[in-house]
Amino acid sequence: MAGEEHGRRAAAVFDALGPAYEKAFAHSEAHRASLQWLLGLLAPGSRVLDVGSGTGRPTASTLTEAGHEVLGIDVSPVMVELAARQVPAAEFRCADIRDVELEDGSFDAVCVYFSLLMMSRQEQSELVRRLVRALRPGGGLVLATVPADVEDVEFVFMGQPVRATSFATEDVVALVKGAGLAVVSDQSVLFTPAHSDAAPEPHLFLCCRRDARAPAG
Repeated sequence: MAGEEHGRRAAAVFDALGPAYEKAFAHSEAHRASLQWLLGLLAPGSRVLDVGSGTGRPTASTLTEAGHEVLGIDVSPVMVELAARQVPAAEFRCADIRDVELEDGSFDAVCVYFSLLMMSRQEQSELVRRLVRALRPGGGLVLATVPADVEDVEFVFMGQPVRATSFATEDVVALVKGAGLAVVSDQSVLFTPAHSDAAPEPHLFLCCRRDARAPAG
């Protein structure tokens, strides 16, 4: 039941934000740099899962423009509608990723941009392990989060009340490594969303590959 409640809260927040979220984060150079890393890894026509796909930009749009097949999953009906309109070359589904069946080794890459923060630590850990299993051996995973040693903390994000949970940087790295990923590169930046109610926030971007030899955790 806790997971369902987290999903409802996330959907309500991002339904309310809509296109304002895209505008607020559009100037993130670290986000675009991580996408360029992923593009350099992918073979033509790769299949990519975008977890928390938002408005479809810049992630799904960048990947489809490069010729890749993208499946975006988001809990917000408003975001899914925007994404489908803005990035018609991709497929988008309104669903909670925790409820979506993922076949082992069915994706060449997975993107997880800031989509874990409204889940509990256990849920985040379990989901990352599932996502790694859904990657083909050698596939790439990009994860971005707000690194902080906080659990179920309430605050205001772009005018919306939210409750968030995260890990300190070293614990995020340990989480992805324990799930069967090798961290190829990491970038920590202080980013201020372009929104009147936004404050500077730390962002961590991890570019990872699934170990081709070891099973996913």
